[in-house]
Amino acid sequence: MSEYAALLNQQKKTYLSGVTKPIEFRKEQLKKLKLLLKENEEVLTDAVHMDFKKPAFETFGTEIGLIIGEINYALKNLDDWVAPEKVPTSLVNFPSENYILKEPYGSVLIIAPWNYPVQLCLLPLVGALAAGNTAIIKPSELTPHTSSALSDLVALYFPSDIVAVCEGGLETSSALLELDFDYIFFTGSTRVGKIIMQSAATRLIPVTLELGGKTPCIVDETANLEISAKRIAWGKFVNAGQTCVAPDYLLVHPTIKEEFLNELKSAITSLYGDDPEQSEDYPRIINENHFNRLSSFLEDGEVVFGGQTNAEANYISPTILDEVIWDDSIMQDEVFGPILPVLTYSDLKDAVTQIRKAPRPLALYIFTSDEDTEKHFLENVSFGGGAINDTIAQLGNHHLSFGGVGASGFGSYHGKASFDSFSHQKSIMKKNFLVDIPIRYAPYDGKMKWLKTIFR
Repeated sequence: MSEYAALLNQQKKTYLSGVTKPIEFRKEQLKKLKLLLKENEEVLTDAVHMDFKKPAFETFGTEIGLIIGEINYALKNLDDWVAPEKVPTSLVNFPSENYILKEPYGSVLIIAPWNYPVQLCLLPLVGALAAGNTAIIKPSELTPHTSSALSDLVALYFPSDIVAVCEGGLETSSALLELDFDYIFFTGSTRVGKIIMQSAATRLIPVTLELGGKTPCIVDETANLEISAKRIAWGKFVNAGQTCVAPDYLLVHPTIKEEFLNELKSAITSLYGDDPEQSEDYPRIINENHFNRLSSFLEDGEVVFGGQTNAEANYISPTILDEVIWDDSIMQDEVFGPILPVLTYSDLKDAVTQIRKAPRPLALYIFTSDEDTEKHFLENVSFGGGAINDTIAQLGNHHLSFGGVGASGFGSYHGKASFDSFSHQKSIMKKNFLVDIPIRYAPYDGKMKWLKTIFR
């Protein structure tokens, strides 16, 4: 038996003992996770910085702080989430009580990517623990310092039969996917998501897939261009563009294009200065392979801002590409880096048609003061979620679930949705012995009229 199989068996045994189900036990685990983050903020921040020079402000704001907020929200609401949910009865089953129980799946696997290496490991864990599961986490091998830190810290704060981290590359992922987990939560690319789903399907393991896609960002002629430029620049270039819900490309109305691009250039300079490579606030590309892939996109269109690279440091400056066409290589897949291609549209219907030619994206952003324009995009484009007149910030609201649709994934989490994702809804009907309506029992002669009356 492999070490991973032994670990899973140990977690399954613990789960089946019932120890993880009491609410107080769940709260205790959430508090441990919160303590881990608070006591080791510097350790985790330093680890992330060593992996790709992410600034401490971003690590706290987009990773550690978000997780702490999720934990606090779960602790505040867990009693209500766990309580049986009463639902109305039907005439067919009158008299009866009907309710839904929230049952943990059991032992779950969380596979996380590299781009937000703390958040995307531990934010799903909040939901898993709140729902009463045990969990094995597989962090990305592309962020070795963060993965190692998480492995050490989780082992320090949690027994391995409750939460464990398994480090490693493809071999580790493959070995874990051969095991009979009760649920799999995966964040990553659509390509790998298909592999995860195929593997899970052989054992009928339910999955949540948080994937990606080409997120459109539309700017029309009614938008406040200065504010729009600031919010788009921040959302695109935070984490050096290595964000699944970052604006992937701009669709700008031609009447405001030149003015808007000038505002966008000013916004980028205000964020990172005249030489972003010297800025302490601007991260690096995760590795050489991603650097080479992104660098090749600079051959598309015309670089009108940025475009500087440093292969030794995996550095690509915040870049705006103009004169891009839909057939260019940069428009064929998610950019996932600090290069922003610009296209124009003049007709709403044509813009929607063009967006819909690509797989459904994880997010969409609209910058407009026109409610009809806003309504048109929201009603005619399918996407996971998004924002009007902002980017990325929707992820900071516990009341908004986060997830994709179609090729950008399925299932959702954040807030109560995290608890729901890791819980099976067990529907229960309860009757007493005082009344037993005989219409359902044979013989049926003469009962059809009454049966149809009930259903009508």
